[in-house]
Amino acid sequence: MVGKKKELGVDSMGIQKTMTALDYLGDSSGQISLNILSGLVGQLTYFYTDKVGLAAGMVATLLLIVKILDAFADLFMGKIVDSTKSAHGKCRPWFLRMALPSAAAIVLIFTVPKNVSPMIQNIYVFLTNILITCVAYTAVAIPYGAIMATRTKSVEERGKIGIARAASGYVAGMAVSILLIPITNMLGGTQEAWIRLGVIFAVISGLSLLLLYKTSREESIDETKEEEEKTPFFEAIKLLFKNKYWVIMLAANLCLNVSYGLNSSGGTYFAKWVLGNENLIALMGGIGLIPTFLGFAAVGPLAKKYGMAKTNQICCVIGILGGIIRSFTPYSIVSCLVAGGLMTFANIPIMCLLGALVNNCVEYNEWLHGKKLVGMTNSASSFGAKIGWGIGGSLIGWLLALGSYNGALKVQPDSAIYAIFAFSIYVPLILFVIMFILFKKYKLEEIYPKIVKELKERKEKSLSD
Repeated sequence: MVGKKKELGVDSMGIQKTMTALDYLGDSSGQISLNILSGLVGQLTYFYTDKVGLAAGMVATLLLIVKILDAFADLFMGKIVDSTKSAHGKCRPWFLRMALPSAAAIVLIFTVPKNVSPMIQNIYVFLTNILITCVAYTAVAIPYGAIMATRTKSVEERGKIGIARAASGYVAGMAVSILLIPITNMLGGTQEAWIRLGVIFAVISGLSLLLLYKTSREESIDETKEEEEKTPFFEAIKLLFKNKYWVIMLAANLCLNVSYGLNSSGGTYFAKWVLGNENLIALMGGIGLIPTFLGFAAVGPLAKKYGMAKTNQICCVIGILGGIIRSFTPYSIVSCLVAGGLMTFANIPIMCLLGALVNNCVEYNEWLHGKKLVGMTNSASSFGAKIGWGIGGSLIGWLLALGSYNGALKVQPDSAIYAIFAFSIYVPLILFVIMFILFKKYKLEEIYPKIVKELKERKEKSLSD
């Protein structure tokens, strides 16, 4: 391993590299599983209202309760990761443990029982969503986020990991977004069609986690592990809130995932009721691949030239521009594709770089408090992401209920159309504005080389003493 590290050299900040091309490829497979899980969950509001026949308001409330519980599950999972003792590391064992449960959870969310009371259906919806989010997704996402910090200390490599993860995850997410409605409609458009396709996605998700387990490793194991294990849960939370950059990332995660929750569930409603054909979601997704690929192509050069936080600021401005255009032309399919493409492009670098910006807070924790809190940093940040995701998904149901939406109608009232405009255009625009302000306040990249240098000097001094 030492020889390998010497061959890889150091990054532009003088920090040792540890990642090869195959490492990036294997690591990114985990995001395929996570985005399948999140993508399918994002379609559940439509599935429950239009395929199972549940009330939109009740579905929204149930899903938000699940997301709140899921967010707290993240905090406890972070502590579990920090306390994990295994020959394979803190994070890696969880990828093997959750391969089968995650696959099972995907199938179960679609098998809502028929010919029973709405109360029993709602209870089933609640319990299966607990399983897929609080258990399956959380037990993969937290160690997966944390392993970035234990694989490498290089900001450059963390940025590349984020890009590789986002690319593979976006492919998986787009596969769900583009294929789910057309394929289930080809299979009859019934609940049974969703179950069949769910089985296929379940197999892909499980295999992706097995590949991640096989190819992952932990290079930079935390030397302060025993101290972190002794850090009380609430003390760790208190220390994190003293890290101003982590707080900024907490808020940014919240905003990004509100937007993600809206985009995941809202596109089908927009295509069906505003553009007039739900199958147009495939066209929207297909055209959306163009700004997506451009975003992935641009993120590396932009981050190298401007830094990660500055790149995200630039992208927020692009997203704001796209939102303003769509606000004035809400019924135009051209505007939906072109201005919506600007918003899609803007989201890609933010999605790619956010994980690296969060994990930079690990070294800042150690610099401030002498404790990295690797698992807690990722899980508590994910807490905001889950709350945001839940708010985004539930906001759709609440707005639809407020707008008197009824999935059984052939024509929706104007109030329902305005509700669709709100969660498709106006709220995402506001979120871009908020994220721009947050990224402008993130200055950690400027002092990161100094922090790494001082931590190295502290370690050397400790060893000499």
